[in-house]
Amino acid sequence: MDSQYTALTVEKGVATVLLNRHDKGNALSPDVLKELGDLFELLDSRSDVSVIILTGGEKIFSAGFDLDFLKTVRKGANEEFTALFHRAYRSIMFCSQPVIAAVGGPAMAGGFDLTLMCDIRYASERAKFSQREIILSLTPLLDPLWRVIGLGPAKEWALTGKIVDANEAFRLGYVSQVFPEGAVVEKSTAIAREMASFDRTCLIETKRLSIELLHNSLEGSMKVQEWLFRSYVGSEDNRSRIESVLENIRASKKKR
Repeated sequence: MDSQYTALTVEKGVATVLLNRHDKGNALSPDVLKELGDLFELLDSRSDVSVIILTGGEKIFSAGFDLDFLKTVRKGANEEFTALFHRAYRSIMFCSQPVIAAVGGPAMAGGFDLTLMCDIRYASERAKFSQREIILSLTPLLDPLWRVIGLGPAKEWALTGKIVDANEAFRLGYVSQVFPEGAVVEKSTAIAREMASFDRTCLIETKRLSIELLHNSLEGSMKVQEWLFRSYVGSEDNRSRIESVLENIRASKKKR
């Protein structure tokens, strides 16, 4: 796939998608959004990819929508553009493999929304997050944000356009870990590689379950989880991994 604004590397089961429009703060023009949608749809079908990292590098994640383009959009002719960025969003959120956002710097408005579509978010100390749409007379995405941090904080972020630093985002559970400046991509890659060593189908099913749980009753969710566990327990791979863990325990005891 020809890419002008994104760069893809695949190694040890981990695909890293780099937003590569640094001269414009990784602003989301239509071309960038189309590339993202195409790329994630392609990765969804790749059996050699177990985990995906989405990042803008160590300085910035994304400044959001390209304002030079956005100011040219007219209300009566905006359907193509809105469909384009929502396609990019959905391609990330509903990609089969788990997606990690490695946020090295500001993630604003549409850039923030890209992090919101990811399953796990890791941040640099220099990262900042904000739903800035409200200051542009645009409505931000409250869903799925409220599912992540709760309705009260989500409404505050959406209605005030406040800029949230990495530590506050961590306190509210929006990001899972905060790493020193310049280290988030490296740390995220190490975690992704460990995840990629797990059973790929288990990773995919667990992500699918995490989405379905939001729409199930508690009873329904318990039944789905029981069925999934039954699908894996006792399998050859399951027993092999158990034996590997037990072997490590035995070896550890011998060293004491």
